[in-house]
Amino acid sequence: MGAGRLHVTIMSISPSSPAAAPRPLWIDALIAIGPVVAISLLGNAVTIPQVLTWYPTLAKPPFNPPNWVFGPVWTMLFALMAYGVWRILRLPAGTPGRTRALTVYHLQLALNLAWSCVFFGLNSPLGGILVILPFLGLILWMIALFAPLDRLAAHLQWPYVAWVSFATLLNVSIWWLNR
Repeated sequence: MGAGRLHVTIMSISPSSPAAAPRPLWIDALIAIGPVVAISLLGNAVTIPQVLTWYPTLAKPPFNPPNWVFGPVWTMLFALMAYGVWRILRLPAGTPGRTRALTVYHLQLALNLAWSCVFFGLNSPLGGILVILPFLGLILWMIALFAPLDRLAAHLQWPYVAWVSFATLLNVSIWWLNR
């Protein structure tokens, strides 16, 4: 290299090089499962004490399920969510729409927790309505974003929509009966 000259070498990374290799399956599994478990544990920490104290004092509609139903249903829904997002995570990082889909997924998870904190933690059915409506909207948006990327990942979320729709009806009914 002579004085005043700068040589730049551009290196390309081939898909077979270690730098471009996809993450191991177990890493993506942890990334998919970790937030779901965290939201579940935090939500339960807020919800369970209130289910034993405040919630029994509320007037509820006749279609209110027994308390024991909620645990198995949420376990199934969280498993479907984690598997669906795992499928999205396994797509190459540069896949168009992947980042937006993952962002909306995490936003709806945050509103999932926020609903528990508002409805149960603050003992506020009205506040719960104000959270659950955008929460339901984000789930639908997430499905719309998942669908072009991985149809199965999107379809796995429909039970979640059904349950949160039912929870919305239940939330509104509880607010109405206790206003």
